[in-house]
Amino acid sequence: MQAYGAYVAIFKDQFGWSSTMLSLGYSTIQGTNGAVGPVQGWLTDRFGPRAVIRVGLVILAIGLMLFSQISSLGHLFPALFVVALGMSLGGFLSVMVAVVNWFERFRATAISFMTGGFAFGGVLVYLVVLAIEAFGWRTTAFSSAIIVLAVGLPASQLIRHRPEDYGEVVDGISEAEAPARAANASVAEISQDDASFSVSEALRTRQFWFISIGHGSALLVVSAVMVHLFSHLTESLNYSLTQAGAINIVIPIAQVAGTIAGGVMGDRVNKRAIGAGAMLIASSALLLLAFASSLWMIFVFALAHGVAWGVRGPVLLALRADYFGSRDFGKIMGLSQLVMTSGMMTGPLFAGLMRDLTGGFETGFTVLAIISVFGALLIVFSPPPSRPS
Repeated sequence: MQAYGAYVAIFKDQFGWSSTMLSLGYSTIQGTNGAVGPVQGWLTDRFGPRAVIRVGLVILAIGLMLFSQISSLGHLFPALFVVALGMSLGGFLSVMVAVVNWFERFRATAISFMTGGFAFGGVLVYLVVLAIEAFGWRTTAFSSAIIVLAVGLPASQLIRHRPEDYGEVVDGISEAEAPARAANASVAEISQDDASFSVSEALRTRQFWFISIGHGSALLVVSAVMVHLFSHLTESLNYSLTQAGAINIVIPIAQVAGTIAGGVMGDRVNKRAIGAGAMLIASSALLLLAFASSLWMIFVFALAHGVAWGVRGPVLLALRADYFGSRDFGKIMGLSQLVMTSGMMTGPLFAGLMRDLTGGFETGFTVLAIISVFGALLIVFSPPPSRPS
């Protein structure tokens, strides 16, 4: 997902494809993720995340192999569809279901370690850039497929669905410890499985929609940066692809730090305040990038964007689990992902269209930053919903 921007810069030069069409390619990825989300949530709750992940990784590898052979836009979109299908089934939502089932008291911290893996993937984008320049983009893409199978499939064997299936309990506490913990825990820490929301109950709350739309507005910024940062740095600011890759690596490094901080704070401080604050910082960082005229401004953007992204992710994910419980979390999160996908699809497409119309990314980035500010307000006005009877 995070390496797509590097390929965009290459495709513009090699094939002459426009920013709008290449953004549409990324929207294909996100649109597929969103469409698959509800079905994936059901499959993960029904068959467990391990089985879904293994199938997804095989599909992802096939998609990357197809991607390595494209030569026209007619080839690009089908290849990206297969990549997206595999990436969705083999990635975020499936792992997220397992984490939510195993952790409750320190759920935000646990989620932060999971999303930290996504940030580490961003660090590896620089290796992708170096590989593209050394071996070519086709060899790099095909090799990525082999790595997915060689590393991903063995790692997927470690995934477990629910602790009860293995004689364990949530948070790893023993049955003897459970009464004492319940007596000393805050309301938010006490297991709410018996009061978990069903899918229909969650959909009837404004919190589901406010959080989903607010999170989606944050992803407007994230997706626009992922797709167009390399192009903005190489086209508008005249950096080389290698230099752009070195700048880009600051984001995931900062994201790792932000992810850990977000997990720790999320278990101790109001999650809505943290999530909304992170979104405001990300919006400000995007404005700084849009009008950057020197290297220090770009690095400040990269640091602020990465930290804000890292903090926001685990906090808003844990907030949903806190609000709606774990019983139908896969299905609820899958439907929420369908709403959030609109942000991932629209952000890069709008920024790319503005680039083609105006000759730069300034207008597109500015509008997306403003929209994200309004999304932060939706998070603020999402207090805990009333528990279903």
